[in-house]
Amino acid sequence: MAVRPMTPPPLQGPTAKEKKYDRQLRLWAASGQQALEDAHILLLNSGPGVVGVETLKNLILPGIGSYTIVDEQTVQEEDLGINFFLTDESLGKSRADETCKYLTELNPDVNGYPVQNTIDDFLEDQEILDKYSLILLIASSKQSSKHVEQVSRYCIQRSIPLFYIHCLGLYSHFSVQLPDAFPIVETHPDPASTQDLRLLQPWAELKEFMEAKTRDLDGLSDHDHGHVPYLILLLHFLEVWKKSHNGNPPSDYREKKEFKSLVESKARTNNAEGGEENFDEAAAAVLKSLNQPSLPSGIAGIIFELQNRTPSTDSANFWLIASAMGAFHLAWGSLPLPGSLPDMKAQSYDYIQLQNIYKSKARQDIDDITKRVRKIEAFLEREENPVEAKEIEAFCKGAAFVKLIRGQPLLSRVDDTVALARAKAMFETLRDEESLLPIYIAFLAYDAMSEEVIGSAAQKLPETERRHELTLGLLKLHAESIVSTIFTAEGANGVGDSDPKTEIVGRVEPILEELVRADGAELHNISALTGGMVAQEVIKVITKQYIPIDNTCVFDGIASKSGVFRI
Repeated sequence: MAVRPMTPPPLQGPTAKEKKYDRQLRLWAASGQQALEDAHILLLNSGPGVVGVETLKNLILPGIGSYTIVDEQTVQEEDLGINFFLTDESLGKSRADETCKYLTELNPDVNGYPVQNTIDDFLEDQEILDKYSLILLIASSKQSSKHVEQVSRYCIQRSIPLFYIHCLGLYSHFSVQLPDAFPIVETHPDPASTQDLRLLQPWAELKEFMEAKTRDLDGLSDHDHGHVPYLILLLHFLEVWKKSHNGNPPSDYREKKEFKSLVESKARTNNAEGGEENFDEAAAAVLKSLNQPSLPSGIAGIIFELQNRTPSTDSANFWLIASAMGAFHLAWGSLPLPGSLPDMKAQSYDYIQLQNIYKSKARQDIDDITKRVRKIEAFLEREENPVEAKEIEAFCKGAAFVKLIRGQPLLSRVDDTVALARAKAMFETLRDEESLLPIYIAFLAYDAMSEEVIGSAAQKLPETERRHELTLGLLKLHAESIVSTIFTAEGANGVGDSDPKTEIVGRVEPILEELVRADGAELHNISALTGGMVAQEVIKVITKQYIPIDNTCVFDGIASKSGVFRI
């Protein structure tokens, strides 16, 4: 009986979700997408509220799981000209309900929840904030610094990331408050910077492969000679170099130049053009590849901190893996091998063999770290909830580029205590005439003025033709006070007698004039751009991938410039 050929099973194509989110999955992979879908964002909206809605738009499109909008306002005529998620039919209705309705149309997979309530009333039971992954707090002229500090303190206690966003006229700013220790493992560095070939610390399998490929290097055919992988050439000539240098590799720039000349001299000159490209690759890699493994500052700081911070039962997985990483480095003098190889001229068979050697070594290192993590878990009696293998593997592959961000409380106002702690960075930045930090000073002054007006008996500035003039005068007084406090605090730290306060206040004044001209209003194009910037940083924080700003960003819509400051 003839054997009937079996029909191969049909290939399974991408799922509907993979098709929908294809481009972003290439950026943050399935793990990042899952983190987005598990997140619940809270928007505490006030003022015109456009920048908050635009931020949500840019989070709903990539598939944030859920969002809640808290907004006490009803839709007014002026809202229709700046908020694209409202229509004429929205007039007189809850702004939270209407914006939520139209936002959700962008992505039916996202759940939106409107709450028409004042922020004060909503926050009466602060435990309500526990269910949110991240909070967006929109500034307005109707809220005081006490209000901001209340949310800030609660977010610090519960380790909830907080974004404070302010947009007026042609200027905007947002500040990011992260938990005290916010680690990022998947920082996505430039692939070229992640290459770790360990040429000065080759292991047995790599040495054996090198010896097999270079045993009769001079006797190879022109074709084979021109296809020896460049890192094998470097390993071979390192052995040649060591024989005449007391067993030492080239250590300084001069010696590396000599070694490079040695490699170049061994290339065949009678080979066809491009035939010895592997020798060119080897010579080009000398300076960047022949370096002893070092401990990058990021992971070094984390390991150093662990000397005074022993992981406990409640510690995050990050600290358990970091502790195992510290023990690994102490034992072997290096971090785990990432295991990736750069492109190079080689025969496919040789390249695959070399790739397997590096992957095998990387797997051995991951297994070593995993065993150390399991020992820590056993010691802490955490075996019932072990760290996932994929989390350990991701840490091992990116160990050299792990970033630990130290979050700081929002700076809602500048008083002597805060200024003393943060004056140096602000002082040095303000001295730069091109710095955009005066925008931030202007917004601080605006917040301070708003608080004063809220607390005044009149509850608002006089409705007269001189209102703008009075407002600007009040803002200038607050700006002068802020700058003076910064300079006084920094002077107390021994900076010197230089005091260009008048010049700095002069740079702040045009910004104040624009804020007064805006009269509390947002421009849609500035709000849309700022919302896009904020959403980008929110995604970094939620996915814990890439490195978010630390911790303040300002945008100048007149000059089309942005600046980032750590304050």
